[in-house]
Amino acid sequence: MPTLTIVAHITARPDMAVLVGAELEKLVAITRGEAGCLQYDLHRDNQNPAHFMFFENWESRELWQQHMAAPHLRAYLAATDGAIENFMLHEMTRVG
Repeated sequence: MPTLTIVAHITARPDMAVLVGAELEKLVAITRGEAGCLQYDLHRDNQNPAHFMFFENWESRELWQQHMAAPHLRAYLAATDGAIENFMLHEMTRVG
């Protein structure tokens, strides 16, 4: 079974970029220790400091879904409620 690649774009409200960035950074170490996590890298746009991107690789969609239901994800969502301007998530499969 191929791995699942996730590309998630998170754009904070400009006045909330520092808060959102700090909350996203909290997710990195704990998520990297989760079952099925092969890669979990957070990036910030060089031109727009309110735009963040996660590039993730998971052993399976089921293990990624467990991550999405984890307490630390719920805590992030609560802490950033109203601070996100745009969120776009892509579930992808490597083809080459």
